[in-house]
Amino acid sequence: MERTILHCDLNAFYASVEQLLHPELRGKAIAVCGSREERKGIVLTKSEQAKQYGVQTGEAIWQAKQKCPDLLIVPPDFSSYLHYSRLVRELYLQYTDCVEPFGSDECWLDVTGSRRLFGTGEEIAHKIRTRVKNETGLTISVGVSFNKIFAKLGSDLKKPDAVSVIPRNRFRTIVSPLPASAMLGVGRSTCRRLAQCGIFTIGDLAQTDVAFLERKFGKQGVMIWRYANGCDTAPVNPYALRPPVKSVGHGLTAPKDLENNQQVRRLMEFLTQDISHQLRQHRLAARSVQIVVKNPLLSSRQFQMQLETPTQSFRHLTEHAFSLFCRSYDWHLPVRAVTVRAIDLVDADAPIQHSLWTDMAKYEKQNRMELAVEQLRARYGTDCINLGSLTAYTRKNAHTPEPAYAR
Repeated sequence: MERTILHCDLNAFYASVEQLLHPELRGKAIAVCGSREERKGIVLTKSEQAKQYGVQTGEAIWQAKQKCPDLLIVPPDFSSYLHYSRLVRELYLQYTDCVEPFGSDECWLDVTGSRRLFGTGEEIAHKIRTRVKNETGLTISVGVSFNKIFAKLGSDLKKPDAVSVIPRNRFRTIVSPLPASAMLGVGRSTCRRLAQCGIFTIGDLAQTDVAFLERKFGKQGVMIWRYANGCDTAPVNPYALRPPVKSVGHGLTAPKDLENNQQVRRLMEFLTQDISHQLRQHRLAARSVQIVVKNPLLSSRQFQMQLETPTQSFRHLTEHAFSLFCRSYDWHLPVRAVTVRAIDLVDADAPIQHSLWTDMAKYEKQNRMELAVEQLRARYGTDCINLGSLTAYTRKNAHTPEPAYAR
């Protein structure tokens, strides 16, 4: 049986939610942007009106304002975005249990088994599009095809509030003239390398010798050739299926460049408390720790090390991450951002072989202390208790309410 796959994409999601919640923003050019104070001042998403001025996702606020001087800058409200994302997914689940999220605003749906109840793929797409609009006030674009790659491609063909169909018997006619960059799996770097080989469109890619692409791009070359020729067979995973957790990490861009080891350590202490909490939630322990350090030139360096014993402890994670930083970073430039990741994860209940030199009394005391902190935060909130070394740091970086929008 021929599969019927939908790709549903909420149009200008963050901006649309803001316009829904703040009527005074409707019909205006707005951009949801990160905090300038925290140096995350880039466009996360823009309204359809801002899009008409050429405002692009990922560009700096000052660049967007040059294109659209009257652009309204809106701070993100992630709790509201999560709420509407869940509402829309609950609607999707009324048509199929095979709903695979791709970010907060996109989902694939396999409605092959739903056609007897709800009609053709195109009819189901229109029903979902209409219901999302009427029941939430948001709009979606839906691509309908026989695989995930072309379904996603279809949702990009018409925006906003539209349905596009790419059937098997006409897919080459529809997709061949499109630029190679329009297809999932072809990023900017790959697109540049393809152009150097004279490959500019999906049709060019489909007609290129696969052996040449494999020599030039390795396994990725074979993959994108298969995608261009409609050979994607990846299933849409059931919504209840959650992939295993392979790493737990947290990163932060500092409000000001960090200039010494002590500042980096405090930031790592802040990050590892969240990582420790997530590890305990998933009942996992880390056998290795990884850090990523970014300088003011936005160049990143990555380092990692194996731990003597698996751990969930934020104290142990901090000690090892900081030790790794001290022996790996030469301070040729200040530090702009730091990410810490717990990797090489194992079951926290698995037996642990400690070193003969491990101070078990100290080890158990540390674990009891951290578990007590977890219980207090679960009952009274995450801010009820903190490390003394982080008191000034967290107050200084605490979020302060911003106006609904600013010019």
